[in-house]
Amino acid sequence: MEERLQNILSHAGVASRRHSAVIIEEGRVTVNGKVVTEPGARFDPAKVEIVVDGNPVSSEEKTRTIMMYKPMGVLSTMNDPFGGETLADLIRGKIKERLVPVGRLDKDSEGLILMSNDGDLTLRLTHPRYEHEKIYLVKAAGRWSDDKLDILRSPLVINGYQIQPCRVELLRVGRNNVHLLKFYLREGRKRQIRYMCSAARLVVTGLKRIQIGKLCLDENLMPGEWRDLSSEEIAKLVM
Repeated sequence: MEERLQNILSHAGVASRRHSAVIIEEGRVTVNGKVVTEPGARFDPAKVEIVVDGNPVSSEEKTRTIMMYKPMGVLSTMNDPFGGETLADLIRGKIKERLVPVGRLDKDSEGLILMSNDGDLTLRLTHPRYEHEKIYLVKAAGRWSDDKLDILRSPLVINGYQIQPCRVELLRVGRNNVHLLKFYLREGRKRQIRYMCSAARLVVTGLKRIQIGKLCLDENLMPGEWRDLSSEEIAKLVM
C-alpha cells in the first residue's frame, strides 16, 4: 500500500513525522535515485528504494528505544555543524539502528534522555497534548528565603510566554548557599528551569533530569552509558 513519504520514514525509525518532513524538504531523501522534497508524496515502501543521507532505509527495521544518561557538555542532537560532541558520538559504531533523541536536554544539563527509532513513541512523548511529567533535581546558588518558592511556583512569563505553574519542592537549604530543589514540569520551554531560577534570584549550578512519566533514570548508569528499555518500561511511557 502507498503511504506518505514522511510516514514511511517515521515508521522506519528515521525520525518523528515532523522531523522526517524537514529532512525531506531539505532534499536529503531520494526515492529510486531521484530527490523527493514533498513530504506528502506517496509510495509503496515495498516497491521502492528510499535513501536518506546516503543510507538505505529499510521498512523492516526493528524498533528500538534506549535510556541514556546524558553527560554535561554533550548536545542532545545527532549532528552539530560546529563540531561539538553529540549523542551520535556516544553511540556511533555501537548501535546499528538509526536512533534519534526523544526531546531535548540542554548542553549544560545531564541525566535521563531517550533515543528511539519508533516514530509513534517519539510523537507521543514530545507532543504537548500528552503532557508527560518530567522531574529534575536542581542545585541553585543564592541567598535563600521562603518567598523564592512562591516565585518558582508562579505562572512566570519567559520570553513573552506565560508558563504553567509547576510543582517545586525544596529538598535542602545549603549552608554554603547552594540549595537542592526538585522541579516537576509538564511543559518544556527552552532553558525553562534556568529562567525560573533567575526570576527568583538564584543561579543554577547543576541540573539533572531523573524521570520522564513513570520511567526513572537507572541508578546503575554512569554518564555516557545507556541500556535498552524493556517492553514493560515502554508500556509505562505510553500509558
